[in-house]
Amino acid sequence: MPHSQLPPQSVYAVDLDGFKEEVIAASHRHPILVDFWAEWCSPCHALSPHLERIIGEFAGTLRLAKVEVDEGENMKLAGHYRLRGFPTVLLFQEGEERGRFSGAKSTHQIRDWLATHLHQTPAPAEGPS
Repeated sequence: MPHSQLPPQSVYAVDLDGFKEEVIAASHRHPILVDFWAEWCSPCHALSPHLERIIGEFAGTLRLAKVEVDEGENMKLAGHYRLRGFPTVLLFQEGEERGRFSGAKSTHQIRDWLATHLHQTPAPAEGPS
Protein backbone atom coordinates (compact mmCIF):
# COMPACT_ATOMS: atom_id res chain seq x y z
CA MET A 1 0.00 0.00 0.00
CA PRO A 2 1.58 3.29 -0.99
CA HIS A 3 2.30 5.63 1.91
CA SER A 4 -0.22 8.13 0.52
CA GLN A 5 -3.06 5.58 0.88
CA LEU A 6 -2.46 4.88 4.58
CA PRO A 7 -4.92 6.25 7.16
CA PRO A 8 -4.05 9.85 8.13
CA GLN A 9 -1.38 10.13 10.83
CA SER A 10 -0.93 6.36 11.02
CA VAL A 11 2.75 6.63 10.00
CA TYR A 12 4.84 9.49 11.34
CA ALA A 13 8.40 10.49 12.16
CA VAL A 14 9.32 10.98 15.80
CA ASP A 15 12.47 12.18 17.54
CA LEU A 16 13.97 12.18 21.02
CA ASP A 17 12.09 15.32 22.06
CA GLY A 18 8.67 14.05 20.99
CA PHE A 19 9.05 10.38 21.93
CA LYS A 20 7.46 10.54 25.38
CA GLU A 21 4.31 12.26 24.10
CA GLU A 22 4.04 10.81 20.59
CA VAL A 23 4.85 7.20 21.51
CA ILE A 24 4.61 6.46 25.24
CA ALA A 25 1.56 8.65 26.01
CA ALA A 26 -0.08 7.93 22.64
CA SER A 27 0.23 4.17 23.23
CA HIS A 28 -2.48 4.50 25.90
CA ARG A 29 -4.91 5.38 23.07
CA HIS A 30 -3.72 2.83 20.48
CA PRO A 31 -0.77 0.44 20.06
CA ILE A 32 2.30 1.90 18.37
CA LEU A 33 5.09 0.17 16.50
CA VAL A 34 8.36 2.11 16.61
CA ASP A 35 10.72 1.46 13.70
CA PHE A 36 14.31 2.39 14.57
CA TRP A 37 16.02 2.72 11.20
CA ALA A 38 18.92 4.40 9.39
CA GLU A 39 19.27 5.77 5.87
CA TRP A 40 22.38 3.66 5.20
CA CYS A 41 20.68 0.42 6.35
CA SER A 42 19.51 -1.82 3.47
CA PRO A 43 17.44 -4.16 5.71
CA CYS A 44 15.69 -1.05 7.09
CA HIS A 45 14.57 -0.11 3.58
CA ALA A 46 13.49 -3.71 2.90
CA LEU A 47 11.35 -3.79 6.08
CA SER A 48 9.59 -0.45 5.59
CA PRO A 49 7.01 -1.50 2.94
CA HIS A 50 6.03 -4.54 5.04
CA LEU A 51 5.45 -2.36 8.11
CA GLU A 52 3.38 0.08 6.07
CA ARG A 53 1.32 -2.80 4.64
CA ILE A 54 0.56 -4.00 8.18
CA ILE A 55 -0.40 -0.47 9.27
CA GLY A 56 -2.76 -0.27 6.29
CA GLU A 57 -4.35 -3.60 7.21
CA PHE A 58 -5.11 -2.32 10.70
CA ALA A 59 -6.84 0.74 9.21
CA GLY A 60 -5.83 3.28 11.85
CA THR A 61 -6.02 1.04 14.95
CA LEU A 62 -2.23 0.51 14.95
CA ARG A 63 0.28 3.33 14.37
CA LEU A 64 3.87 3.36 13.14
CA ALA A 65 6.40 5.84 14.53
CA LYS A 66 9.68 6.00 12.62
CA VAL A 67 12.89 7.03 14.40
CA GLU A 68 15.85 7.84 12.12
CA VAL A 69 18.65 6.99 14.53
CA ASP A 70 21.26 9.21 12.84
CA GLU A 71 19.18 12.40 13.07
CA GLY A 72 19.75 14.81 15.95
CA GLU A 73 19.96 13.05 19.29
CA ASN A 74 17.85 10.05 18.31
CA MET A 75 20.71 7.61 18.94
CA LYS A 76 20.10 8.31 22.65
CA LEU A 77 16.73 6.58 22.24
CA ALA A 78 18.45 3.56 20.69
CA GLY A 79 20.83 3.49 23.65
CA HIS A 80 18.02 3.89 26.17
CA TYR A 81 16.23 0.85 24.73
CA ARG A 82 19.54 -1.06 24.38
CA LEU A 83 19.17 -1.65 20.66
CA ARG A 84 21.99 -3.68 19.14
CA GLY A 85 21.27 -3.26 15.44
CA PHE A 86 18.92 -1.85 12.86
CA PRO A 87 16.19 -2.17 11.94
CA THR A 88 14.67 -2.86 15.34
CA VAL A 89 10.93 -2.54 15.88
CA LEU A 90 9.41 -2.07 19.33
CA LEU A 91 5.71 -2.40 20.17
CA PHE A 92 4.29 -0.03 22.78
CA GLN A 93 0.87 -0.46 24.32
CA GLU A 94 -0.55 1.12 27.48
CA GLY A 95 2.70 3.06 27.96
CA GLU A 96 4.89 -0.05 28.04
CA GLU A 97 7.06 -2.00 25.64
CA ARG A 98 5.24 -5.24 24.76
CA GLY A 99 7.77 -6.78 22.40
CA ARG A 100 10.51 -6.20 19.86
CA PHE A 101 12.14 -7.75 16.83
CA SER A 102 15.25 -6.98 14.80
CA GLY A 103 16.03 -7.43 11.13
CA ALA A 104 13.91 -7.48 8.02
CA LYS A 105 10.72 -9.56 8.22
CA SER A 106 7.95 -10.40 5.78
CA THR A 107 4.40 -9.10 6.16
CA HIS A 108 3.31 -12.59 7.25
CA GLN A 109 6.04 -12.78 9.92
CA ILE A 110 5.10 -9.35 11.30
CA ARG A 111 1.40 -10.31 11.36
CA ASP A 112 2.23 -13.46 13.36
CA TRP A 113 4.49 -11.50 15.71
CA LEU A 114 1.74 -8.95 16.36
CA ALA A 115 -0.79 -11.70 17.06
CA THR A 116 1.53 -12.94 19.80
CA HIS A 117 2.42 -9.56 21.33
CA LEU A 118 -0.61 -7.29 21.08
CA HIS A 119 -3.02 -7.24 24.03
CA GLN A 120 -6.57 -7.47 22.68
CA THR A 121 -5.30 -7.53 19.12
CA PRO A 122 -7.10 -5.02 16.90
CA ALA A 123 -8.52 -6.90 13.93
CA PRO A 124 -6.96 -6.11 10.56
CA ALA A 125 -9.37 -4.64 8.03
CA GLU A 126 -10.77 -7.17 5.58
CA GLY A 127 -8.84 -7.46 2.36
CA PRO A 128 -6.47 -9.67 0.37
CA SER A 129 -3.77 -11.51 2.32
